[in-house]
Amino acid sequence: MALPYVSKHIGIGLQVALVSLLAAVVLADDTVPVPDKKADLNKWFNENIKPFAERKSTLDPALVKAEEEAKIIKVRKDGSGEFKSIKEALATVPKINTKRIVIDIGPGEYKEKVEISADQNFISLIGSSPTDRPVITFSDTAKNRGTVDSATLIVLAQYFIGANLIIKNSAPRPDPYTNDGQALAVRINGDKGAFYNCKFLGFQDTLCDDRGNHLFKDCYIEGTVDFIFGRGTSLYLNADLFVYGEKGLTVITAQRRDKEAETTGFSFVHGIIRGTGKGTTFLGRPWGDMPRVIYSHTEMTSVVHPGGWTTKNPTDAGKLYYGEYMSTGEGASPVKREKFAKHLTAAEVKPFIVLGYIQASKWLLPPPKL
Repeated sequence: MALPYVSKHIGIGLQVALVSLLAAVVLADDTVPVPDKKADLNKWFNENIKPFAERKSTLDPALVKAEEEAKIIKVRKDGSGEFKSIKEALATVPKINTKRIVIDIGPGEYKEKVEISADQNFISLIGSSPTDRPVITFSDTAKNRGTVDSATLIVLAQYFIGANLIIKNSAPRPDPYTNDGQALAVRINGDKGAFYNCKFLGFQDTLCDDRGNHLFKDCYIEGTVDFIFGRGTSLYLNADLFVYGEKGLTVITAQRRDKEAETTGFSFVHGIIRGTGKGTTFLGRPWGDMPRVIYSHTEMTSVVHPGGWTTKNPTDAGKLYYGEYMSTGEGASPVKREKFAKHLTAAEVKPFIVLGYIQASKWLLPPPKL
């Protein structure tokens, strides 16, 4: 009688182990921190963000329905696609869109201002080549349109994916001491949006990371003043931040967070900060009362100011959440950092270096394959 008894309990043990293992797989999207080694970043990401076919049970139901009915539209400047411009392709998307529409964009320069409206959810703009990326360019400025509406690409919809794109505001570099010189490349206001292998080109206010949960992976972002700004809750993985820092005030981030309860913030992991000028660029300055920006495992070259961060109101320094963790390079030295900069422990930084920071298990997918 001992063998059935043992077998029964082995079976129960295996069931418990399998349940625990399945639970760990589901939770891995949200709880496993980014690895310490940059070389392990892609493996970590691919293990946690599986393709759609393997993720149906964990995704938002509306997203599952949209992905199951996906459609591809081709845009080619030479006329070999269904449309010659991105705006023409977007004009065919239903006003209340419920299906994934992938706009496959061929190489070349597209001189157009592109807006994805709030009811055009589930749009993907994908360059057909990861190396010969299409360029979307326009030259609006704050003087003409106001700051946020000056963007070359405006995304107001949810579940957006952009990949293999170069997005540029071609307005000239403004005088750093005059107003109305802001000229955005991108404004993303829609929740649950992701960019992969994209370049954002501009000077002042290049990227308006406006509102919502966002991922930026393997992206190059350049600028002068506040060139990543907004109220977004965003994770930047392997970001290449290039600063034109040889004249005037240069600041990378101006993140806005007004209350302790707000979850917004920018988290940069395994990126690099480089550019022109030496010791002239600040990692961030406040926009709002309680901004939150964290740099982890970031290579900081000599362009970074020794103090790291700046604020107009030193008396409010206790409200600022400016954190750093295990960064390297001449610009990462903690010796002369401002007193309000936070030197985080592994436990303190963990909430900002997991995919759960942007609730990725519910919506984040790899870029679609064309």
